[in-house]
Amino acid sequence: MKVVYFSLTGQTRKFVNKLEMDSLELTPTDPFIPVNEPYIIITPTYDREMTEILNDFIETEHNQSFLKGVAGGGNLNFAQLFVFTAKDLAEEYNVPLIHCFEFQGNEEDVLKIKKVVDDLGYN
Repeated sequence: MKVVYFSLTGQTRKFVNKLEMDSLELTPTDPFIPVNEPYIIITPTYDREMTEILNDFIETEHNQSFLKGVAGGGNLNFAQLFVFTAKDLAEEYNVPLIHCFEFQGNEEDVLKIKKVVDDLGYN
């Protein structure tokens, strides 16, 4: 399964690199990349304005039909705003919120994501 992600500070990129899975990093210059395979999105937590490129990507061609879940990274100090970007995307596109992790995650977070992907049957 492909991992599609967006990283402003590098924290999300570091986490995705730990997964050692096929990945695609979105950039603000061209988020309109069609995919024709199942994928999950891993997103940091930022204002909608900053993460709108994720919506642009999901809504490109048939990408929404291949979206299988969303995971989010953030800072637990933000309390109820922790990973709100991932929560909002999961709700908006009616897919599961598969995992939440802090900052660049740890080995347990990596194992949880890999297990979820295996459980989805796409790895």
